[in-house]
Order: sequence, then C-alpha cells, then structure tokens
Amino acid sequence: MNLTEQVEQALETIRPYLIADGGNVAIEEITPEHVVKLRLLGNCGSCKMSFMTMKAGIEQAIMKAVPEITGVVAVDLAEQD
Repeated sequence: MNLTEQVEQALETIRPYLIADGGNVAIEEITPEHVVKLRLLGNCGSCKMSFMTMKAGIEQAIMKAVPEITGVVAVDLAEQD
C-alpha cells in the first residue's frame, strides 16, 4: 500500500464524524518531505473550529496510522492567514 492509500485509510477512520457535521476532507498532495496537504470541504472549510478539528482529529489520526508523515496542513486554512 502506498503512502496516499495509507493516508486515505487513516482519513476513513474520522471521515464519518466530519460527514455527520456536513463536512469532509480531501488529500491535495503529499510532498516529497511527507507533509500531507488537505482541503477541508463543506462545513469543515468554514467552521470556526476547523483548526481544532485539524490538529486534534485529522492530524493525530494520520500521524498515528502513518508514521512516515512528518506534518499535516490544511491548504484552505493556510490561505486564510
């Protein structure tokens, strides 16, 4: 299983919770440095708590399941800064 498939598998563990709140997440890219760039979709993209969702939920799930990953960033959150 390649790195993208491993990250997708980790996302599947938390995706039901995101969907229940009207959101979702999609992998934009995994950099050569093993940083996952995600796009928060639906309500997740506009929710004031999305930063906490990223750090406490999504990032933790990915980094626990795929130790090779060195970081997780949301491209849409970075664009808002």
